[in-house]
Amino acid sequence: MYQSFLIKYAEIATKGKNRYLFEDALVKQIRRALKPVDGSFVVTKESGRIYAHAQGEYDYEETIEALSRVFGIVGICPVVVLEDQGFEQLKEDVIAYMEWAHPDKNITFKVMSRRVRKNWPVDSQTMNAKLGEAVLNAFPEIRVDVHKPDIYLNVEIREKIYVYSQVIPGAGGMPVGTAGKAMLLLSGGIDSPVAGYMIAKRGAKIDAVYFHAPPYTSERAKQKVVDLAKLVAKYSGPIQLHVVNFTDIQMYIYETCPHDQLTILMRRYMMRIAETIALETGCLGLITGESIGQVASQTMQSLMATNEVCTLPVYRPLIAFDKQDIVTISEKINTFETSILPYEDCCTIFVAKHPVTKPNLKSMHKSEELLQEKIGEMVQTALETREVIWAD
Repeated sequence: MYQSFLIKYAEIATKGKNRYLFEDALVKQIRRALKPVDGSFVVTKESGRIYAHAQGEYDYEETIEALSRVFGIVGICPVVVLEDQGFEQLKEDVIAYMEWAHPDKNITFKVMSRRVRKNWPVDSQTMNAKLGEAVLNAFPEIRVDVHKPDIYLNVEIREKIYVYSQVIPGAGGMPVGTAGKAMLLLSGGIDSPVAGYMIAKRGAKIDAVYFHAPPYTSERAKQKVVDLAKLVAKYSGPIQLHVVNFTDIQMYIYETCPHDQLTILMRRYMMRIAETIALETGCLGLITGESIGQVASQTMQSLMATNEVCTLPVYRPLIAFDKQDIVTISEKINTFETSILPYEDCCTIFVAKHPVTKPNLKSMHKSEELLQEKIGEMVQTALETREVIWAD
């Protein structure tokens, strides 16, 4: 029965004269999401509404799932589209809709009519009353509740007539591509995929960099990160994943510097490399999954020490989250089970027994001076030999 979907947005409506840019971006993302779904959907916008019309047979559940991953959508409404054949026919069509769409009639309802086409002969208030009366006469067990009904029966009079009563929650946020691009430092853990998801939800296009350390990290560890990137890409769109071989840099730091500083020093070079790639690819910032105090490298002092090497802003959407908050989101976006697979990444090897939790910047600078003979060349080699994988 449903061949069309009304797409509702919220925050976009506040954008004033630039609103059409956000609407166009949302239409683009909807078309991208529906492309793999059978049905050859046509996506249109009109008068503050966006519609997706199926041109053939399609999988309803797959369509809903695809639309529910598009940032910018707050509600997905399966609609019945009717030709305008007058008000008496509309009453019959609404009764048929209620018979089909709500087999359990032990419900309360409220009619919400909207007459966009002002030459329609019946005004909204009259439609509310007359359509409500028709439904009550047809189904005596249904009751009216104008304050907290179980369903809102929506009827919109446009060039055609749209009837719907179901609003399926969307992903919210802003359409991807409306807020520039940022580079995600993606590991195989729980946090960084969630951080990427959350920044993408605010409209940012994301790319990612992963630091690989063979033979200490396996090909399975690398594939795990590629799989995580693909899961995030279901929401963010295609991700260009830069795989950087970090082994030589890690070993050089391990052999040269105090072991209690290993984590912070390695993190500083990761940030430098990630920023170099970000600048090359037009990114406007870095994204990390750090949360204050979660581990030794995420104390406020440690975060300050890693921030020092960056000129781009570092976005940390999880900064005040408890671990369970992060796990809950990772389960929601289906990355949790992949994140907990037992394949180590380079952040979990060469970990000091007693890592410094309040690093001193002067001490960090002295340690990095010990690396100057070779580190520049190693960083350049890591950048030049990186592998680029498209995750979609």
